[in-house]
Amino acid sequence: MTTTRLPLFPLNTVLFPGLVLPLNVFEARYRALLRDLLELPESEPRPFGVVAIRDGRLAVPRGTGLPDENEEPAPDPTAGFDADPMRSFYEVGCVADASTIRPRQVAGEGGEAAEGGDGPASYEVLATGTSRFRLLSVDTSGPYLVGEVEPLEEVAGEGAGALASGVLLAFRRYQKALAGANERTLGPAQEAPDDPVVVSYLVAAATVLHTADKQRLLQAPDTATRLADELRMLRQEASLISKLPSVPGAEYTIRPTSLN
Repeated sequence: MTTTRLPLFPLNTVLFPGLVLPLNVFEARYRALLRDLLELPESEPRPFGVVAIRDGRLAVPRGTGLPDENEEPAPDPTAGFDADPMRSFYEVGCVADASTIRPRQVAGEGGEAAEGGDGPASYEVLATGTSRFRLLSVDTSGPYLVGEVEPLEEVAGEGAGALASGVLLAFRRYQKALAGANERTLGPAQEAPDDPVVVSYLVAAATVLHTADKQRLLQAPDTATRLADELRMLRQEASLISKLPSVPGAEYTIRPTSLN
């Protein structure tokens, strides 16, 4: 078994391979993570691991007294998580490549950029999911969490191609049902991808589902299993939507989902 160490960025969402992830990073622990990524050459990948936080496992850090505006708190990698972070996260995550990391400064007196001893106040990041991994352990000794991870190979499975065609048809019906329930106009049809793997991840990301359902799709043992689950979910969701007067999430029907 080949393993590697990967900086971790836990989120209340699931990232899929091929999907774009924009982030506005301001917490001290994640700013420390990005500073280390910025030390890598621009011509090379700048990878970190995105893991979804289990429902009910994110707590608001508590303290006493008022915060000191002039004091930068030391990064606490475990703040808000379980004492054993492994219990707070799902075990399968996605590697993200930070293609763009843009520091943002806080304007000081006179409108000039002010930078403290800990670097920029926040970062704007644009990352893309690349591949899945299994989280084996979490190191909490540094300024941010670092995971020992095992890469997961994507296996096609039996009948993935035929299932992908069925999923695309079901997804279009789902979009129409969602648009109708919100009294919105359905956006123009986009050219469908040919690769069953791409179809499986694109549909998983674009369907309005709970985090646990999206996580189940991410960690499916093969593409065919993921597509079969999506086909069942899409049919179920479309049937449910048709019986409701209105539903949330209309933006998924009018805003294209890009794999670029």
